Amino acid sequence: MSTSKTKTAIGVDLGGTTIKTGLVSERGKILYQNKFPSHSDRGPVAVVQQIVRSVRDAMEHKPKGKLMGVGIGAPGVVDDDGYVKAPPNFADWDRVRLAKEVGRFLKGMPIAVENDANCAAIAESKFGAGKRHKNFLFIIWGTGVGGGIILNDRLYRGPTGGAGEVGHITIDYNGPQCGCGNRGCIEAYIGQRYLSQRTVEKVKAHPNSKILSLVGGDYSKIEPIFISQAAEAGDELARSILIEAGTLLGVAVGAVMNTMDLRVSIIGGGVSAAGEVVITAIQQSVRARVLKPLRDEIKVLPAKLGNTAGILGAAGLVL
Repeated sequence: MSTSKTKTAIGVDLGGTTIKTGLVSERGKILYQNKFPSHSDRGPVAVVQQIVRSVRDAMEHKPKGKLMGVGIGAPGVVDDDGYVKAPPNFADWDRVRLAKEVGRFLKGMPIAVENDANCAAIAESKFGAGKRHKNFLFIIWGTGVGGGIILNDRLYRGPTGGAGEVGHITIDYNGPQCGCGNRGCIEAYIGQRYLSQRTVEKVKAHPNSKILSLVGGDYSKIEPIFISQAAEAGDELARSILIEAGTLLGVAVGAVMNTMDLRVSIIGGGVSAAGEVVITAIQQSVRARVLKPLRDEIKVLPAKLGNTAGILGAAGLVL
Protein backbone atom coordinates (compact mmCIF):
# COMPACT_ATOMS: atom_id res chain seq x y z
CA MET A 1 0.00 0.00 0.00
CA SER A 2 1.44 3.36 -0.94
CA THR A 3 1.97 6.00 1.71
CA SER A 4 -0.52 8.33 0.00
CA LYS A 5 -3.30 5.79 0.57
CA THR A 6 -2.48 5.02 4.19
CA LYS A 7 -5.53 5.23 6.43
CA THR A 8 -5.06 6.10 10.08
CA ALA A 9 -7.27 6.93 13.04
CA ILE A 10 -6.72 8.40 16.47
CA GLY A 11 -7.77 6.31 19.43
CA VAL A 12 -8.30 7.94 22.83
CA ASP A 13 -8.34 5.81 25.98
CA LEU A 14 -9.88 8.02 28.66
CA GLY A 15 -9.11 6.87 32.20
CA GLY A 16 -9.72 8.24 35.65
CA THR A 17 -6.03 9.08 36.02
CA THR A 18 -4.62 9.46 32.51
CA ILE A 19 -5.60 9.92 28.88
CA LYS A 20 -3.67 7.68 26.50
CA THR A 21 -3.97 8.61 22.85
CA GLY A 22 -2.50 6.87 19.81
CA LEU A 23 -2.25 7.24 16.08
CA VAL A 24 -3.27 3.85 14.67
CA SER A 25 -2.92 2.28 11.23
CA GLU A 26 -5.77 0.35 9.65
CA ARG A 27 -3.89 -2.88 10.39
CA GLY A 28 -3.88 -2.15 14.10
CA LYS A 29 -0.37 -0.83 14.53
CA ILE A 30 0.17 2.10 16.88
CA LEU A 31 2.36 4.59 15.02
CA TYR A 32 2.57 7.17 17.79
CA GLN A 33 1.32 7.36 21.37
CA ASN A 34 1.14 10.00 24.10
CA LYS A 35 -0.16 10.28 27.65
CA PHE A 36 -1.71 13.23 29.49
CA PRO A 37 -3.35 13.59 32.93
CA SER A 38 -7.12 13.35 32.60
CA HIS A 39 -7.93 15.93 35.32
CA SER A 40 -11.02 13.85 36.13
CA ASP A 41 -11.34 15.63 39.49
CA ARG A 42 -11.82 19.02 37.80
CA GLY A 43 -15.05 18.40 35.89
CA PRO A 44 -16.01 17.72 32.25
CA VAL A 45 -14.64 20.96 30.76
CA ALA A 46 -11.14 20.20 32.01
CA VAL A 47 -11.35 16.61 30.75
CA VAL A 48 -12.47 17.72 27.27
CA GLN A 49 -9.58 20.16 27.11
CA GLN A 50 -7.13 17.39 27.91
CA ILE A 51 -8.63 15.07 25.28
CA VAL A 52 -8.32 17.79 22.64
CA ARG A 53 -4.76 18.49 23.71
CA SER A 54 -3.80 14.83 23.33
CA VAL A 55 -5.54 14.49 19.95
CA ARG A 56 -3.86 17.58 18.53
CA ASP A 57 -0.51 16.25 19.66
CA ALA A 58 -1.18 12.95 17.89
CA MET A 59 -2.26 14.76 14.73
CA GLU A 60 1.17 16.34 14.48
CA HIS A 61 2.61 12.86 13.85
CA LYS A 62 0.15 11.81 11.13
CA PRO A 63 1.77 10.34 8.00
CA LYS A 64 0.53 11.13 4.49
CA GLY A 65 -2.87 9.64 3.81
CA LYS A 66 -6.37 9.93 5.20
CA LEU A 67 -7.13 10.45 8.88
CA MET A 68 -10.45 8.64 9.29
CA GLY A 69 -11.43 10.26 12.56
CA VAL A 70 -11.14 10.10 16.33
CA GLY A 71 -12.51 7.29 18.49
CA ILE A 72 -12.84 7.77 22.23
CA GLY A 73 -13.17 5.03 24.81
CA ALA A 74 -14.78 6.51 27.92
CA PRO A 75 -15.70 5.06 31.33
CA GLY A 76 -19.36 5.03 32.29
CA VAL A 77 -22.45 4.28 30.24
CA VAL A 78 -22.32 5.56 26.65
CA ASP A 79 -25.77 5.70 25.05
CA ASP A 80 -26.71 5.62 21.38
CA ASP A 81 -26.76 9.42 21.22
CA GLY A 82 -23.15 9.69 22.38
CA TYR A 83 -23.87 10.82 25.94
CA VAL A 84 -21.37 9.59 28.52
CA LYS A 85 -23.36 9.17 31.72
CA ALA A 86 -21.99 9.40 35.26
CA PRO A 87 -18.57 7.82 34.76
CA PRO A 88 -17.26 6.56 38.13
CA ASN A 89 -14.28 8.50 39.51
CA PHE A 90 -15.09 11.62 37.42
CA ALA A 91 -16.18 14.68 39.41
CA ASP A 92 -19.28 16.76 38.58
CA TRP A 93 -20.12 14.63 35.54
CA ASP A 94 -23.77 13.62 35.08
CA ARG A 95 -24.29 13.28 31.32
CA VAL A 96 -22.04 14.83 28.70
CA ARG A 97 -22.34 14.48 24.93
CA LEU A 98 -18.64 13.89 24.65
CA ALA A 99 -18.25 13.60 20.87
CA LYS A 100 -20.07 16.90 20.39
CA GLU A 101 -18.02 18.69 23.05
CA VAL A 102 -14.72 17.45 21.66
CA GLY A 103 -15.95 18.22 18.15
CA ARG A 104 -16.28 21.89 19.01
CA PHE A 105 -12.49 22.05 18.97
CA LEU A 106 -11.87 19.61 16.10
CA LYS A 107 -14.07 21.03 13.35
CA GLY A 108 -15.09 18.60 10.62
CA MET A 109 -13.41 15.59 12.24
CA PRO A 110 -15.56 12.43 12.56
CA ILE A 111 -15.70 11.48 16.24
CA ALA A 112 -17.12 8.31 17.80
CA VAL A 113 -17.47 7.45 21.48
CA GLU A 114 -17.88 4.06 23.14
CA ASN A 115 -17.46 2.68 26.63
CA ASP A 116 -13.75 2.10 27.32
CA ALA A 117 -14.12 -1.52 28.32
CA ASN A 118 -16.16 -2.17 25.19
CA CYS A 119 -13.37 -0.65 23.11
CA ALA A 120 -10.81 -2.90 24.75
CA ALA A 121 -13.08 -5.91 24.20
CA ILE A 122 -13.32 -5.04 20.49
CA ALA A 123 -9.55 -4.78 20.26
CA GLU A 124 -8.98 -8.16 21.93
CA SER A 125 -11.62 -9.72 19.69
CA LYS A 126 -9.96 -8.44 16.50
CA PHE A 127 -6.28 -8.50 17.38
CA GLY A 128 -5.70 -10.24 20.70
CA ALA A 129 -6.62 -13.11 23.01
CA GLY A 130 -10.21 -13.24 21.75
CA LYS A 131 -9.43 -13.91 18.08
CA ARG A 132 -10.20 -17.62 18.52
CA HIS A 133 -13.26 -17.12 20.71
CA LYS A 134 -16.58 -15.99 19.25
CA ASN A 135 -18.10 -15.41 22.70
CA PHE A 136 -16.36 -14.06 25.78
CA LEU A 137 -16.50 -11.66 28.70
CA PHE A 138 -13.74 -9.06 28.74
CA ILE A 139 -12.66 -7.49 32.04
CA ILE A 140 -10.58 -4.34 32.20
CA TRP A 141 -9.02 -4.04 35.65
CA GLY A 142 -7.22 -0.80 36.42
CA THR A 143 -8.28 2.40 38.17
CA GLY A 144 -11.75 0.89 38.07
CA VAL A 145 -13.22 -2.43 36.94
CA GLY A 146 -15.13 -2.52 33.67
CA GLY A 147 -16.31 -5.13 31.22
CA GLY A 148 -17.36 -5.80 27.66
CA ILE A 149 -19.33 -8.71 26.23
CA ILE A 150 -18.58 -10.23 22.82
CA LEU A 151 -21.31 -12.44 21.35
CA ASN A 152 -20.83 -14.06 17.95
CA ASP A 153 -17.77 -11.86 17.32
CA ARG A 154 -19.77 -8.69 17.89
CA LEU A 155 -19.98 -6.32 20.81
CA TYR A 156 -23.16 -6.68 22.84
CA ARG A 157 -24.08 -3.18 24.05
CA GLY A 158 -27.53 -3.80 25.49
CA PRO A 159 -30.62 -1.73 24.59
CA THR A 160 -29.10 1.55 25.81
CA GLY A 161 -25.36 0.82 25.66
CA GLY A 162 -24.99 -0.08 29.32
CA ALA A 163 -24.15 -3.80 29.09
CA GLY A 164 -20.96 -5.14 30.64
CA GLU A 165 -20.60 -2.98 33.76
CA VAL A 166 -19.15 -5.89 35.70
CA GLY A 167 -17.31 -3.63 38.15
CA HIS A 168 -20.60 -2.63 39.71
CA ILE A 169 -21.88 -6.08 40.47
CA THR A 170 -22.53 -6.08 44.21
CA ILE A 171 -20.76 -8.89 46.05
CA ASP A 172 -21.77 -7.61 49.52
CA TYR A 173 -24.71 -5.28 49.96
CA ASN A 174 -23.20 -4.08 53.27
CA GLY A 175 -19.75 -3.68 51.72
CA PRO A 176 -17.56 -0.58 51.29
CA GLN A 177 -18.74 2.54 49.48
CA CYS A 178 -17.99 2.59 45.76
CA GLY A 179 -17.33 5.66 43.65
CA CYS A 180 -20.59 4.98 41.77
CA GLY A 181 -22.58 5.57 44.99
CA ASN A 182 -23.46 1.94 45.62
CA ARG A 183 -22.03 -0.31 48.32
CA GLY A 184 -20.14 -3.57 47.94
CA CYS A 185 -19.33 -3.33 44.22
CA ILE A 186 -16.44 -5.50 43.13
CA GLU A 187 -14.67 -2.29 42.08
CA ALA A 188 -14.80 -1.06 45.68
CA TYR A 189 -12.64 -4.03 46.65
CA ILE A 190 -10.17 -4.39 43.80
CA GLY A 191 -10.11 -1.14 41.80
CA GLN A 192 -6.56 0.22 41.91
CA ARG A 193 -7.17 2.88 44.56
CA TYR A 194 -9.28 0.61 46.75
CA LEU A 195 -6.87 -2.31 46.45
CA SER A 196 -3.98 -0.04 47.41
CA GLN A 197 -5.88 1.27 50.44
CA ARG A 198 -6.73 -2.25 51.60
CA THR A 199 -3.08 -3.25 51.14
CA VAL A 200 -1.85 -0.34 53.26
CA GLU A 201 -3.89 -1.57 56.22
CA LYS A 202 -2.53 -5.11 55.82
CA VAL A 203 1.07 -3.94 55.47
CA LYS A 204 0.75 -1.86 58.65
CA ALA A 205 -0.04 -5.09 60.44
CA HIS A 206 2.90 -6.83 58.71
CA PRO A 207 5.63 -4.16 58.45
CA ASN A 208 8.26 -6.72 57.45
CA SER A 209 6.55 -7.25 54.11
CA LYS A 210 8.68 -6.69 50.99
CA ILE A 211 5.92 -4.36 49.78
CA LEU A 212 6.99 -1.73 52.30
CA SER A 213 10.66 -1.98 51.39
CA LEU A 214 9.84 -1.62 47.69
CA VAL A 215 8.17 1.75 48.35
CA GLY A 216 10.93 2.95 50.65
CA GLY A 217 8.69 2.83 53.71
CA ASP A 218 6.23 5.32 52.18
CA TYR A 219 2.73 3.88 52.54
CA SER A 220 1.31 6.48 50.13
CA LYS A 221 3.32 4.92 47.28
CA ILE A 222 1.82 1.46 47.62
CA GLU A 223 0.13 0.38 44.39
CA PRO A 224 -0.49 -2.91 42.55
CA ILE A 225 2.83 -2.97 40.67
CA PHE A 226 4.72 -3.16 43.97
CA ILE A 227 2.35 -5.79 45.32
CA SER A 228 3.09 -7.84 42.21
CA GLN A 229 6.85 -7.34 42.51
CA ALA A 230 6.78 -8.39 46.15
CA ALA A 231 4.74 -11.49 45.30
CA GLU A 232 7.23 -12.46 42.59
CA ALA A 233 10.02 -12.07 45.17
CA GLY A 234 8.28 -14.60 47.41
CA ASP A 235 6.46 -12.29 49.82
CA GLU A 236 3.56 -14.28 51.27
CA LEU A 237 1.49 -11.24 52.26
CA ALA A 238 1.67 -9.85 48.72
CA ARG A 239 0.75 -13.21 47.28
CA SER A 240 -2.23 -13.53 49.61
CA ILE A 241 -3.44 -10.03 48.65
CA LEU A 242 -3.35 -10.89 44.94
CA ILE A 243 -5.07 -14.24 45.49
CA GLU A 244 -7.81 -12.54 47.50
CA ALA A 245 -8.30 -9.91 44.79
CA GLY A 246 -8.49 -12.57 42.09
CA THR A 247 -10.92 -14.63 44.15
CA LEU A 248 -13.20 -11.64 44.65
CA LEU A 249 -13.17 -10.81 40.95
CA GLY A 250 -14.01 -14.44 40.23
CA VAL A 251 -17.21 -14.04 42.25
CA ALA A 252 -18.39 -11.30 39.88
CA VAL A 253 -17.17 -13.07 36.74
CA GLY A 254 -18.92 -16.27 37.78
CA ALA A 255 -22.20 -14.39 38.12
CA VAL A 256 -21.88 -13.15 34.54
CA MET A 257 -20.93 -16.60 33.26
CA ASN A 258 -24.05 -18.09 34.82
CA THR A 259 -26.26 -15.29 33.52
CA MET A 260 -24.89 -15.12 29.96
CA ASP A 261 -24.01 -18.80 29.40
CA LEU A 262 -20.39 -17.87 28.68
CA ARG A 263 -17.27 -20.01 29.12
CA VAL A 264 -14.36 -17.66 28.43
CA SER A 265 -13.22 -14.54 30.23
CA ILE A 266 -10.27 -12.38 29.15
CA ILE A 267 -8.66 -10.22 31.82
CA GLY A 268 -6.91 -6.99 30.83
CA GLY A 269 -5.97 -3.63 32.34
CA GLY A 270 -3.04 -2.48 34.44
CA VAL A 271 -3.74 -4.46 37.60
CA SER A 272 -4.20 -7.69 35.64
CA ALA A 273 -0.48 -7.55 34.81
CA ALA A 274 0.14 -8.82 38.35
CA GLY A 275 0.75 -12.22 36.77
CA GLU A 276 -0.29 -15.84 36.76
CA VAL A 277 -1.12 -15.96 40.46
CA VAL A 278 -4.03 -13.60 39.81
CA ILE A 279 -5.28 -15.36 36.67
CA THR A 280 -5.19 -18.72 38.48
CA ALA A 281 -7.08 -17.31 41.47
CA ILE A 282 -9.77 -15.87 39.19
CA GLN A 283 -10.18 -19.13 37.29
CA GLN A 284 -10.44 -21.22 40.45
CA SER A 285 -12.97 -18.79 41.90
CA VAL A 286 -15.10 -18.77 38.74
CA ARG A 287 -15.09 -22.55 38.45
CA ALA A 288 -16.18 -22.84 42.08
CA ARG A 289 -19.20 -20.63 41.42
CA VAL A 290 -20.57 -21.44 37.99
CA LEU A 291 -23.17 -24.12 37.39
CA LYS A 292 -21.75 -27.61 37.04
CA PRO A 293 -22.36 -27.98 33.26
CA LEU A 294 -20.15 -24.92 32.62
CA ARG A 295 -17.34 -25.83 35.01
CA ASP A 296 -14.99 -27.91 32.86
CA GLU A 297 -15.10 -25.46 29.95
CA ILE A 298 -14.28 -22.33 31.96
CA LYS A 299 -11.21 -20.49 30.70
CA VAL A 300 -9.74 -17.33 32.19
CA LEU A 301 -7.11 -15.87 29.86
CA PRO A 302 -4.78 -12.90 30.18
CA ALA A 303 -5.33 -10.20 27.55
CA LYS A 304 -2.64 -9.98 24.88
CA LEU A 305 -2.76 -6.31 23.98
CA GLY A 306 -1.92 -4.91 27.40
CA ASN A 307 -2.42 -1.21 27.88
CA THR A 308 -2.77 -0.64 24.13
CA ALA A 309 -6.17 -2.37 23.90
CA GLY A 310 -8.12 0.77 24.76
CA ILE A 311 -6.37 2.82 22.09
CA LEU A 312 -6.68 0.12 19.42
CA GLY A 313 -10.36 -0.48 20.13
CA ALA A 314 -11.17 3.23 20.18
CA ALA A 315 -9.42 3.77 16.86
CA GLY A 316 -11.35 0.82 15.49
CA LEU A 317 -14.58 2.75 16.01
CA VAL A 318 -13.70 4.97 13.03
CA LEU A 319 -11.31 2.82 10.97
